Amino acid sequence: MVRANPFGGLIFVLILGVGGAAAYGLNRSGDVTASISIFIAAFLVASIGSAAIKVADQWDRAVVLRLGKFRALQGPGLFFIVPVFDAIPYWIDTRVITTSFTAEKTLTKDTVPVDVDAVLFWKVVDPEKAALSVADYKSAIGWASQTALRDVIGKTMLGDMLEGRDKISGVLQKIIDERTEPWGINVLSVEVKDVLIPSSLENAMSMQAQAERERQARVILGDSERQVAEKFGEAAKTYANNPVALHLRAMNMLYEGLKENSTIVIVPSTAVDTMQLGGLAGMTALTMGMGQDKADKITEAHALVAGNGVVAGDGLAVPVGAKM
Repeated sequence: MVRANPFGGLIFVLILGVGGAAAYGLNRSGDVTASISIFIAAFLVASIGSAAIKVADQWDRAVVLRLGKFRALQGPGLFFIVPVFDAIPYWIDTRVITTSFTAEKTLTKDTVPVDVDAVLFWKVVDPEKAALSVADYKSAIGWASQTALRDVIGKTMLGDMLEGRDKISGVLQKIIDERTEPWGINVLSVEVKDVLIPSSLENAMSMQAQAERERQARVILGDSERQVAEKFGEAAKTYANNPVALHLRAMNMLYEGLKENSTIVIVPSTAVDTMQLGGLAGMTALTMGMGQDKADKITEAHALVAGNGVVAGDGLAVPVGAKM
């Protein structure tokens, strides 16, 4: 790779300027031949000096070949070469480099076509091998990464690929590092950016996930109902052995229903008898404290039903949903 050498250009200008000034002085003194000779000599020295002086940046290494053979690695900083005999075909960057690579329409182990994007982080640790062992190390590492990615995809199930990106990244790093180690390149890490699947398969997977969530919801609901039933069974045993507790619970349920919903409900006569609320006086007593208007409505409904003789079986029928 040929690169600009501003420092060499500065040297060329300085040497040629000094030689030109000397040639101009000799020319004014009348020695034209000497003046031309000095100018030509200054031009040659400036050309050789500018070509011999090189400067490498802190992160660069220059591969110097002498007559086609490897001589040395130079840099960073100022160094010299022998013009004509020495050449610098490569300037190797030793910093961490990122390379993006993809695998399009690659089949997974379960024959699902996917598009995978990944990023490779690598650096040159041996510039001599990178320059002499492979023609174009940047292109070579790109192709090695892409083929390794295709190999890994072909050996991995789609589910494992979607859930275990870190594992795939580790496998890729190991494979690529083994391939590029002879070139003096060290793979630092591989990051899988994205895994794209066909839209039809994406919709099917979404429906499957939704069905699985519904199944789990139904299982949880059934388990909750089982636990509630067990608790109700335990409560029934307690009420069976304690009639007073059952009596208080029944009164509380009726009171709360009338207070919160403002609704007249159907109460079996057996429950009313248990709570000693079978008569009009009992119903009126129950509604004390709920407001005189609510009490009057309940009393009126009770009298209306009793006058019309609306009785079914052993229960007292009261219109459901009548607002109080």
